[in-house]
Amino acid sequence: MLKRRQTLQGLMASALVPAGFAYADAGAAALTLMVAGPEGQQTSRWGNALALAMAPGFPGAPAVLTQAEGGLDGVTGANRLDALVMPDGKTAAILPGAALIAWLTNDSRVHFDPTRWLPVLGGMNSGVLVARLAPGAAPDLATLRQMAPLRLAVSTPQSNDLAALLALGRLRVPTAPVFDLRSADARASAFAAGEVDAVFVCGENVPEDVAPLVANGGAVFFGLGVETGSRQIGPDPLFPNVPDAIAFGRGAQSPLDNAYYAAAAAARLDFLMVLPKLSDPAALALWRQSGDAGMAAPALAAAADASAITLVGAPMVQDSLAAMNLAQPDQHNLLAFLEQHFGWQPG
Repeated sequence: MLKRRQTLQGLMASALVPAGFAYADAGAAALTLMVAGPEGQQTSRWGNALALAMAPGFPGAPAVLTQAEGGLDGVTGANRLDALVMPDGKTAAILPGAALIAWLTNDSRVHFDPTRWLPVLGGMNSGVLVARLAPGAAPDLATLRQMAPLRLAVSTPQSNDLAALLALGRLRVPTAPVFDLRSADARASAFAAGEVDAVFVCGENVPEDVAPLVANGGAVFFGLGVETGSRQIGPDPLFPNVPDAIAFGRGAQSPLDNAYYAAAAAARLDFLMVLPKLSDPAALALWRQSGDAGMAAPALAAAADASAITLVGAPMVQDSLAAMNLAQPDQHNLLAFLEQHFGWQPG
């Protein structure tokens, strides 16, 4: 974990400045990038790198100043974005996908609506389910059902693990979550000790975190895939031979389908950059243009590659946000599923 953090910080800090970017024009008014998360943490590091990479793309190459707000899950920052940020095009926000999970699960702290945000860019990560595989067995649905109730390592239902819980629910695989396993190291240790049967690996550096699980008898059963359009899922380039959760279930339908699509879209988003609702279209176009140019910076691309993150433009982020707009019956199905199966209610 330390090594990859050092790699990311080093690439961002040392390589971005010499990449030929102009320094800020003293006469150009500074812009602000609000970071929904603590200074120095994951979203903050991406925010700092993107601010530096994007600045030359704006007229006059103004400084893009970052401003950290709130905790790791991004809820406080997202609330501030909707309540206090003026839609004048001078301030954008970068948030973790975790804020979208809080929205989906009706967290009482949520006072924002991500379906009305205007996307600039995002960072997409992988997500795969690794389960223990007996010699001679196949990583298929029948094997998962034979292992039921599947002891799944889970942080909380209000995390990226929501996508795995819903995927298994719609596949009719009974699950017995082992909660409060939050870090990759804690999950790998529990899997190696035989305390859990499966781990959903999602976020940055997924291939690196999958390796120790496979070394201890695990196999990748299914993944989130890559969203190629609204409800169109393609293979993950990092796991090209792994079916997504829908294909793994042979396309069978479930009342949980829309909730799963929403949770999977949120789990795929490592971070997203947006402008507040009602922002000026011309300002939005400038942010998107500068974002596209910044993502092409060699140092930023190297940092994304080192973290197994795919940088994407506004259209793919827009598809993810559209998936958040659940109809009332789908929202009810989601919350009822969590309460009935795991005794969980929104806090």
